[in-house]
Amino acid sequence: MKNIKLLLIAALLVVSCSDLEEEPVGILAPESFFKTIDDLQAAANGSFAYMASEKYWGRKLTLSLLLRGDMADIGDLGTSGRRRDVNNFEMTDDNGMITAFWPQSYAIIGAANQAIAGAERLDGNQEKINEVAAQAYFSRAFTYYHLVRIFGDIPYIDMAVADVSTVDNISKTPEAEVYENIIADLEFAKEMLPDTQPTRSLPSKATAAAYLASVYLTLEEYQKAYDESKYVIDNKGTFNLELESDFQNLFIPDNAGALKEPLFTIDFIGQSRDGDLGQDYLAPLTGIREDETGRSEGGGWTVAVPTLNVYDDWNGRDYRKRVSLDTTAIFNGEVHPFTEFADFSDRGVNRPHIAKYYRYPGVSGSNGRESSHNFITMRYAEVLLIAAESLNEINGGSSEAIGYINQLRERARNRDGEIANFPEDVSAGVSQSELRDIIIRERRLELAFEFKRWYDIKRLKIGEQAFGPNGLEPHPNFDPNRDYLFPLPGDELSRNPNLQPNNPGY
Repeated sequence: MKNIKLLLIAALLVVSCSDLEEEPVGILAPESFFKTIDDLQAAANGSFAYMASEKYWGRKLTLSLLLRGDMADIGDLGTSGRRRDVNNFEMTDDNGMITAFWPQSYAIIGAANQAIAGAERLDGNQEKINEVAAQAYFSRAFTYYHLVRIFGDIPYIDMAVADVSTVDNISKTPEAEVYENIIADLEFAKEMLPDTQPTRSLPSKATAAAYLASVYLTLEEYQKAYDESKYVIDNKGTFNLELESDFQNLFIPDNAGALKEPLFTIDFIGQSRDGDLGQDYLAPLTGIREDETGRSEGGGWTVAVPTLNVYDDWNGRDYRKRVSLDTTAIFNGEVHPFTEFADFSDRGVNRPHIAKYYRYPGVSGSNGRESSHNFITMRYAEVLLIAAESLNEINGGSSEAIGYINQLRERARNRDGEIANFPEDVSAGVSQSELRDIIIRERRLELAFEFKRWYDIKRLKIGEQAFGPNGLEPHPNFDPNRDYLFPLPGDELSRNPNLQPNNPGY
C-alpha cells in the first residue's frame, strides 16, 4: 500500500516460524501498542506491506509459482540454479526461493496476528474495530492459502507471539485443519468487512467471498464455491465491480485507481523501497534482455519466458495473446521479431516474452525494477470463471455457466475499441466434459502469467499431461508422487524435529 510508513512497520513487526529469533515479525506486545483504531489499522497495513516485498510478491513467491506451471519456462540458462531447480522439478529442501518466501509468509502472518490480538484488547467502536480486524483475518487467510497449497501440512500459528519459546517446538497442522482455519478467517472477514474500500489494496466483503469461492473450488466443494461466487456476481453493483472494457488496461499501473475489476491488489510504490519492502522484480524477470524500447531502461533479464508451445497453442486472433506476450523488441534502434532476439544477446532466447508486467512498468527504476504495479491477486473475471467451473460440476453443460464464459469472450473481442469476431461465444448444448475443458483452457488464457496456473495443475492433478511429451512444457522427470508439493525448508526441520518428516520424495 502506497501510504504505509515503513519505519512504523519496522518497529511493529517481529515473529517468524521456528526461526523466530532470526526472522523478525513484531516487536511490540499488543497490550503496549494498541491504544486507538489508528494503531490497529497501522498493524493491519503492516501485514499488507510485507506482501509487497522482494521475498514475497516482488519475486520469490511469484517467480516460483510462475516457473512451476507450464506457461513459463527458464529463458536465460545462466540464471541462478535455485530458479532452474524450481522449474525443472529438481528442488531440494535448501532451495533459496523457499528459504526466502517461507519466513516472509510467517512475517505477514505474524503482523496479522498482532493486529488480531490488538483488536481483542481495544475499547471503542466495536463495529469499526471488527472492520479493521477483518483486514488482518483476511491477510492471514490469504497467506495460509498460498502456504497450504504449496506445502500441504504446515505450522499454523494464530496468536501474537510474545515469547518465542512458545513456538520453538511447534508441530505441523494437517492440511485439512489449515483449510478449516482459512475458511473461518474468511467467513469473519466476509461478515465484518465493508462493501467497498477506498483502495483495492484493502479487502472488501466481496474479496473475502471471492477467496472463499476459490478455496471451496480447490476443495472440490462445488456448491459452496458456486454460492460464494454467485453472491459476488449478484451484488457486483453494491461492491462496485465489473469487467474492465479493455483487457490491456488491467496491466497499466497508471490505470489502477480507476479499475473496477480487481478485488484485491498488492501495491508497489515505484522507485521507493526500504530494503526488500517495495522491491518489485517481476518486470525485469520477464522482460526481453537488452531491449531498447525505452519502457524499461537497460532491458529485462529473460528469466521466465513462455515456451514456443505456449505461443503456438494460443490463437493469434485472441486479443489477450497480444496483451500477454511481447513478440518484438528494438535492438540497435531497429525492430526485430522474437525469432531474432538471441542474435543480440549472448543470454537472450528466440521466444515471445511475458508482457503483462514489462510492457508498462509505470514509475520504475532500471530494467523496470521498483515498479508502481498494483498486482491483481483476484479479479472479477476469476469470480466468473469459478462460478462457471463449479456450476458445470453441479449441472453439466449449464447455460448459466456458458454465459459467464461468454462474458469474458465478449470482453476479449474488444481490441482497444475495435470489436473483433474472435473468440466466438461458446454455443449451448456442449457436454459437461466439453465445457470443463473449455473453462480450464479459458482460465489458462484469461489468467495467463498471473500466478494461477500451477495451482490449477495441482488441484486438477494434470501434471503428467501438462509436463508430458505433448504438454506445453515437457519435463520427463515430473513425479506426481512428489512434485505437487514443494519441500519444507530443511533448516526449519533441523531446528525443530517436530516438523519432520519432509514432504514425500524430499
